[in-house]
Amino acid sequence: MEFSLTTVLGRIFAESGFAGLIESPGNLIMIAVACLLLYMGIGKKYEPLLLVPIAFGMLLANMPFTGLLDDGGLLHFFYLGVEYGVYPSLIFLGIGAMTDFGPLIARPSSLLLGAAAQFGIFTAFLLALALGFEPAVAAAIGIIGGADGPTAILGASKLAKDYLPAIAIAAYSYMALIPMIQPPLMRLMTTEKERCVKMEQLRPVSRREKILFPIVVTIFVILLIPETAPLIGMLMLGNLFKESGVTDRLSDTAQNALCNIVTIPLGLSVGCKATAEKFLTFDTLSIIVLGLIAFCLSTIGGLLLGKLMYRISGGKINPLIGSAGVSAVPMAARVSQVEGQKANPSNFLLMHAMGPNVAGVIGSAVAAGFMIKVFGM
Repeated sequence: MEFSLTTVLGRIFAESGFAGLIESPGNLIMIAVACLLLYMGIGKKYEPLLLVPIAFGMLLANMPFTGLLDDGGLLHFFYLGVEYGVYPSLIFLGIGAMTDFGPLIARPSSLLLGAAAQFGIFTAFLLALALGFEPAVAAAIGIIGGADGPTAILGASKLAKDYLPAIAIAAYSYMALIPMIQPPLMRLMTTEKERCVKMEQLRPVSRREKILFPIVVTIFVILLIPETAPLIGMLMLGNLFKESGVTDRLSDTAQNALCNIVTIPLGLSVGCKATAEKFLTFDTLSIIVLGLIAFCLSTIGGLLLGKLMYRISGGKINPLIGSAGVSAVPMAARVSQVEGQKANPSNFLLMHAMGPNVAGVIGSAVAAGFMIKVFGM
C-alpha cells in the first residue's frame, strides 16, 4: 500500500493534540490559564509548592488525546488519593508536626477568635444557596472561607466532586494572596489606637500540657463530630509526634519528606480535574467570587470579635490578632505582626496571633466536618 508524504503528514496532524485544540478551543484557554498560574507560582512565588503542581496538572489535563485521565491513566490513579481523602489527611499530619499549639494553650480565649473567623464559611454557604447551588455544593463552596486548602479539597471531594478544581484553586489562591487581601480589611475594621496595643507576654506552657492537648482535642472533637476524624486525627497525631519527645524521626518525616511527597500528587490531582468543559462555566466564576467573599467575611468575623475582646479586656487585646483566626498558618499570623508593627514599631504580635491562627486550623476542620455530616451522601 502506497503512502504519499502529504497523506502521512496529514494523518500525523489529524491525530495530534494540535488538531484536538482546533476542535476544542476551550482547552487552549485552559492551557493559557495554567501558564498564568505557573507564572504566579514561579514568578510571583504565590504558594509555589502547591500552585506549580496544580497548574501543571491543569496543563496536562487539557492536552488532547493523552489518555492521562482515562481509567488506567496516570492522573486517574493519582486522583484516587483525593477522592478517598488520603492526601488532605496526610498533609494535616505534616501540618500538625509543624504546629506549636502553645500560644493557644496559654490563651484559650484564642479559640473563640478561631471560631469567629469561620463566619465566612456559613455566610458564603447561604449566598451560594441563594444563587441556586445545591446545598452540598454550597457547603463545599463555603469551606473556602476557612482559608485551608486541604480542608477545602476534602470538603469538595465529599460534597461537590465536579466543582473540586474551582474550589481548590480558589482556596489556594486566596491563601497565597493573604498579604494583599487582609491588610486593607484590618485597617478598615480597626482604629489606630486599637492597632497600637501591645499585648503582655504569654505564660510558659509545660511539656505535659502540650502532650495532653492533642490527645484531649482528638477525643473531644471526634466524639462530638465523627466526620472530623480524618483531619483532626491526623493533625493531632502529627502534633503528638512533635511534642512527645520520643518520636523525633517520625515528626521530622511528617514535616518534611512526607509533606513534600504528598504535595506532588495532591497538586497534580487537583489540577487534572480542571478541564475546559468543567472549568469554563458560570458556576466556576461564581465559586471564585463566593470564595473571595467567604474569605473576606471570615477575616472580618475574626476582627469583630477581636474588637469585642479589646473592649472587654480594657484595651489589653489587640484586635488585629483576630484576623489570624483564618486557617492559613503561619501567613495570617505574620500579616497581623506586620500590621501591628506598622502602627507601633515596638509591637510584637506574632506569638499572640499564632493562638487564633492554630485555632483556625481546628475550627475550619470542625466546620468542614459539620458540613459533611449534614450534607454528605
